[in-house]
Amino acid sequence: MSRYTDSSYKQARRVGFSISETGKELARRPYGPGQHGQDRKGKLSNYGEQLKEKQKVRFMYGVNERQFKKTFHEAAKMKGIHGENFLRLLESRLDNIVYRLGLSTTRRGARQLVNHGHITVNGNKVDIPSYRVKVGDVVAVKENSKDHPAIKASLEKVTKRVEFVTFDEKKLEGKLVRLPERNELNADINESLIVEFYNR
Repeated sequence: MSRYTDSSYKQARRVGFSISETGKELARRPYGPGQHGQDRKGKLSNYGEQLKEKQKVRFMYGVNERQFKKTFHEAAKMKGIHGENFLRLLESRLDNIVYRLGLSTTRRGARQLVNHGHITVNGNKVDIPSYRVKVGDVVAVKENSKDHPAIKASLEKVTKRVEFVTFDEKKLEGKLVRLPERNELNADINESLIVEFYNR
């Protein structure tokens, strides 16, 4: 399945949810994309609500349908609440951790940094965005990429990081210190609807 490369703003407007978690996409046009975007009204069916919730999360993390479903089934084998475990697995993807560390301002940009070989995990270059980062793993910028302009520009914009990662500004390396709690993740996501979608 090919990767979506069109505007992320269109995706956000389609599901009525800021996939960058900044709200920028919906600030000027808080309605669906296209010629009839403002005319689409009416209540969604249960299936429609479930599908919309799934798409919100899939677009936010930039995961294709096959990877998304595979991660969902992996979460089912873990102890605890299925939906919360699912979000934790998505959060522990390497591209997402790079984003959370502030090395990129977007998950799409973080995925590109990983793809282009600028990131290491425990000292080894990893260029697979879906790589699962474990608690305690050290994620760093490769030595000859430390002057990368996009990384520098992104770090200058960081005001605050999530509490489940730590970051050393001098070494340009960070660590996943624990898995996130549900209250540290996006409150506008209803993961139980995604569980219902796949279990229907």
